[in-house]
Amino acid sequence: MMGWTMIADVTPPMHNAVIIEAPHTSMWDFVLGRVGLWMLGIKCHFLIKKELFFFPLGFILKGLGAVPVDRGNDGKKFFDDIITRLKEDKNFSLVLTPEGTRKLAKVWKKGFYFIATEAEKPIYMAWLNYSNKTCGLHSEAVIPSGDYKKDMAIIEDFYKDKVAKHPAQFNLSEQYRK
Repeated sequence: MMGWTMIADVTPPMHNAVIIEAPHTSMWDFVLGRVGLWMLGIKCHFLIKKELFFFPLGFILKGLGAVPVDRGNDGKKFFDDIITRLKEDKNFSLVLTPEGTRKLAKVWKKGFYFIATEAEKPIYMAWLNYSNKTCGLHSEAVIPSGDYKKDMAIIEDFYKDKVAKHPAQFNLSEQYRK
């Protein structure tokens, strides 16, 4: 895959989970991550603003697993709909980038954690490492314990040695290590 090496063990079935992908500092991260999950046989979905669902791009996005988000509507209803889908559709996995942007994020978004907690689903960690052109999916899930700080310390510890395409734009806040 474009000179990249995939490191993954998908022994536990990962087709009904929350998958986080980091670092996310370039559009290439999405492309590499999406192709990598496809190569592993994981059918996944991702959230994208509804404004991009115009003809013909909308058909392509839906085919790739995109779920449109109306950022102007009730976020609670959307959150509840995603949780319901994770609970009811045993083939639905949701990939989220906790940074929420390709720009520098001082603190990661919490939505992925609360979605996994409410849906009672494991969190798997997908990653890219530009320093040695490796990517993968960690086979050990974080099962949300309800202790956000404790669980985030585990997650951030996993990502601490991953190098982004644009390293100055990747941040682990380490606020959870206190």
